[in-house]
Amino acid sequence: MENSIKLFNDNKIRVEWKSEAEKWWFSIVDIIAVLTDNDFQGARNYWKVLKHRLNAEGNQTVTNCNQLKMLASDGKMRLTDVADTEQLLRLIQSIPYKKAEPFKMWLAKVGKERIDEIENPELSQDEKPETFDKSKDVAKRGGKVVGNAKIYAEKELGRPVTTRQNYLSITDKKKKLTHKSKK
Repeated sequence: MENSIKLFNDNKIRVEWKSEAEKWWFSIVDIIAVLTDNDFQGARNYWKVLKHRLNAEGNQTVTNCNQLKMLASDGKMRLTDVADTEQLLRLIQSIPYKKAEPFKMWLAKVGKERIDEIENPELSQDEKPETFDKSKDVAKRGGKVVGNAKIYAEKELGRPVTTRQNYLSITDKKKKLTHKSKK
C-alpha cells in the first residue's frame, strides 16, 4: 500500500495504491474540488448532492465506491470516499463544469486510442521491452486494458460480448491466423 498526494494543475489529490488489487484509489472529494473550483467543504457538499442524484438515476458507480483512511488536512487519518480509475472516469462524466470539459475530452481521446489499439494491436507496438520480465509486464498491462474494456462494454450493453456465436475455438483461431498469413 502506498499513500501519496498527486498534483493536478497545482491542486493536491490524495491517492493510494493497493498492490493486492493492483489499483490506484483517488479521493473523490479532492477530484471534485479541482474540477468544480470548490474548497473542501464545497466539494463535500457537491459530492453529497451528486451521490444522491446518481443513486436516484440508478447509477451503480456510487454503490461501488469504497472508503479508505487517508490523511486529512487536520493531520488525522479519516475515512474518505474513494474511486478506482474506472469509477472515477464515470463520475467525472457526471460533472457539468467548464473545468471538467478538457479532462473529459482528454478521457475521450485516451479511450479512443485504447479502443483503436484493441481493434488493431499493431498500434500499441511502440513499447519494445528488452527483457522477458518487461515483456511480461507489458502483456499484463495490455491484458488488463482489454479486460477492463470488455467489462465496461458488457456493463454498457447489458449483455455479454463473448457468446457461442462469436467465440472462436483454438482450431478456428489457428485456421484464421494461417489464412491471414497466406495473404
